Amino acid sequence: MLVRDAMSTMVLTIGPSHTLRQAARLMASRRVGAAVVLDPDGSGIGILTERDVLNALGRDQNPDVETADTHTTTDVVFAAPAWTLEDAAQAMTHGGFRHLIVLDGQEPVGIVSVRDIIRCWSPDRQPAPSLTG
Repeated sequence: MLVRDAMSTMVLTIGPSHTLRQAARLMASRRVGAAVVLDPDGSGIGILTERDVLNALGRDQNPDVETADTHTTTDVVFAAPAWTLEDAAQAMTHGGFRHLIVLDGQEPVGIVSVRDIIRCWSPDRQPAPSLTG
């Protein structure tokens, strides 16, 4: 099975100036654990995860002041839609993270998470959620 078969096409994208509270609200409303941070004038494509937000709160940082750019991971490992799920799982295990941004060329087309991979590998497979319309 390939990453394209498991990835969620519901890609939440935010800018680097979004506050952590804004990012958390968007992630919660979309029911996703990560947001792709697009910074065309800076670091390019990064990722902000629920863990990043939680770590900031644990350090008593103000979510209404702290912005995504200071908490975004910019040293990102990207997946291709044609990767196998084994390739994706190995990259996650090696890097110690739970989400991979899936790029088609230079464009983010999806996110694959550990949960997506487990869903595909479980006996009662369910399709990944997608954003339509």
